[in-house]
Amino acid sequence: MNSANTKDIAHFFVVGINYKKTDASIRGQFAINNGQHAEILLKAKSIGLNELFILSTCNRTEIYGFASSAEQLIELLCTHSEGSEHTFKPLAYIKSGHSAVHHLFQVGAGLDSQILGDYEIVGQIKLAVKLSKQHQCIGAFLERLVNAVLQSSKVIKNQTAFSGGTVSVSFAAVQFIRHKIKRVEEKKILLLGVGKIGRNTCKNLVDYLQAKHITLINRTEDKAVQLANELGLFYAPLSELQHHIEQSDIILVATNNSEPAILTADLENLGEKLIIDLSIPFNVEQTAGLLPNITLVNVDALSELKDATLQKREAEIPAVKAIINEHLEAFLQWHQLRRHVPVLKAVKIKLQEIHTDPFYLKRFYSVSLNTENHHHNIQKVLNGMAVKMRRQNQYGCYYIEAINEFLTRG
Repeated sequence: MNSANTKDIAHFFVVGINYKKTDASIRGQFAINNGQHAEILLKAKSIGLNELFILSTCNRTEIYGFASSAEQLIELLCTHSEGSEHTFKPLAYIKSGHSAVHHLFQVGAGLDSQILGDYEIVGQIKLAVKLSKQHQCIGAFLERLVNAVLQSSKVIKNQTAFSGGTVSVSFAAVQFIRHKIKRVEEKKILLLGVGKIGRNTCKNLVDYLQAKHITLINRTEDKAVQLANELGLFYAPLSELQHHIEQSDIILVATNNSEPAILTADLENLGEKLIIDLSIPFNVEQTAGLLPNITLVNVDALSELKDATLQKREAEIPAVKAIINEHLEAFLQWHQLRRHVPVLKAVKIKLQEIHTDPFYLKRFYSVSLNTENHHHNIQKVLNGMAVKMRRQNQYGCYYIEAINEFLTRG
């Protein structure tokens, strides 16, 4: 049975890899950019899969959706990434049904993040779903599920200290610089890439390290100009990248290229430099870390930083799980009721037919009938039927029972 035509929750899957079993170099092979995301959606629709989205971050690459089997989603993901199924499958996790739904709630809360409670995942989920919506790949199930996940995450943020403090990949980069570099305010800093992570990193450099000598370079120059003007920093065109590599003491890379933006050859015979690569896949050639003058750090190394904020977050985990369970249960109840809608509609139509049939009216009622009262009776019967169906799915029995109940009401 084609999963595009069935929304049985048993056919809802998530397949993916994350930081728990893979390092950043492996995750980079399966990183999906917007163009690849669009290609996957188009291919999925061509084979009858029309409700899915891909979440690709520095921590994970996951595809959520309805399919006949998880193999369909694995093939889609691996065919449109640099990695292979041979590499992916031994490292991947596959969840279905309620387990897949629960997984997305945990991801959205930051429970499954490499840095516990990292709230940047919320924006990443929104962007992933927005792209799928543009390709008409978000149906009622995913729409409701993602909204429930985002609502749960919002309650967690507002009612717990789980996302409190300032711990994220971008802030971890700032912490690393603080620990390794003295008098940061005197150093020349180059930030390549001003997307969401780049912007957050830049603001953290200014707010927490009082860094002023920051030059921004971005493929779309207008974005670098705008952020530089906003924060009182410098900007430069991409054509001057090599000059600023040579002049900078600290280089942060937050681009989204499929190939390295900075090569080993670009860094040879230069002075000492700290380079932090926040990109997945890596956007700094890894052999650059072998140069004697270069300290090269990636997202996995940053995630190892621990502080008091993370300890506070760990103490909030029971409260976070309780909130997730509450929203998860509400979503599953909605889904269960939604599955009953066709049967309930059929019963409603049948009861309305009975209400207007003269034979049944004369046989079962000896007094004149109040139309408003009959509509009330129909709704009452349907409500009772819905409650019983939620407890035990015996559609045929409840169908007959509902009609009998209606016929006995005056």
